[in-house]
Amino acid sequence: MPSETSDVVFHDRMLSLGLARVTEAAAMASARLVGRGDERAADQAAVTAMRKQLNMLDIRGVVVIGEGERDDAPMLYIGEEVGSGSGPEVDIALDPLEGTTLAAKDMPNALTLIAMAPRGTLLHAPDVYMDKLAIGPGFPENLLSLEMSPAERVRTLAKARGCAPEDITVCVLERPRHRDMIAELRQTGAAIRLIPDGDVAAIIHCAESHVTGIDVYMGAGGAPEGVLAAAALKCMGGQMWGKLLFRDSDERERAANAGIADLNRIYSRDDMVTRDVILSATGVTDGSVVSGMKRQPGFLETETLLMRSKTGSVRRMSYRNPTG
Repeated sequence: MPSETSDVVFHDRMLSLGLARVTEAAAMASARLVGRGDERAADQAAVTAMRKQLNMLDIRGVVVIGEGERDDAPMLYIGEEVGSGSGPEVDIALDPLEGTTLAAKDMPNALTLIAMAPRGTLLHAPDVYMDKLAIGPGFPENLLSLEMSPAERVRTLAKARGCAPEDITVCVLERPRHRDMIAELRQTGAAIRLIPDGDVAAIIHCAESHVTGIDVYMGAGGAPEGVLAAAALKCMGGQMWGKLLFRDSDERERAANAGIADLNRIYSRDDMVTRDVILSATGVTDGSVVSGMKRQPGFLETETLLMRSKTGSVRRMSYRNPTG
């Protein structure tokens, strides 16, 4: 929970525009590296710009979802303090460039992402895998579960929508670990949209299935990205469940160091994001929810989704910045 000594209120409305500037700056910094094949350079450019903008905000922020531990600096590492040192105490979850491979190859759905919430209200997810399941708004609470088989999830969702399983589209990361799940899903007749990277964007797409055509997301991906996705769904509506997956004792130790007591716990969306949150996502490459950057003579244009869970508002903003 937030510090008892803090008497500064988390004014999400006042902070939201500043958060948009953070992701816009990160996206624009990576612009010259889109399609250049250098993932590390694109990520580093976004990190540097994001850190600079964060430190201009009047917050006392701590990065709880970042790009590794302190030894990985100059990345925005877990535990790094950001902000001017005045203002509310906040948790920061970020991905300076979600889909580094997508950006390096100029493929769809590369984003810059950041979420902010009162201190102690975002899950400190360790850098391990998470089994994820997500759907959009408008369904009964806990309609699906991680205990269900993939096929049962499709059939249950189809019944709730009043359609056939063949009318359901499932989004899955294209990975060898998902081979059996994909085979089972094929047996239901559901369509499967395989993506190479970027499962935060994929889960966001569930919240606007009428636009994206994605009804449900399932499969294992990074746990830190799961918290960012949960923050987006808390703003846009939708349900999500996640369970941490551990491959060895080192990963279990990493979870223990992050304060995870129950290694078998299934987290709901509101377990991962327990209070009001704001999230900003700026497109780096074109996607089905947010447009990528566009170069015009003398300008660089970006599009940003700015979300607030307190009001359920989703604001789409275009920003035209002179390139000099």
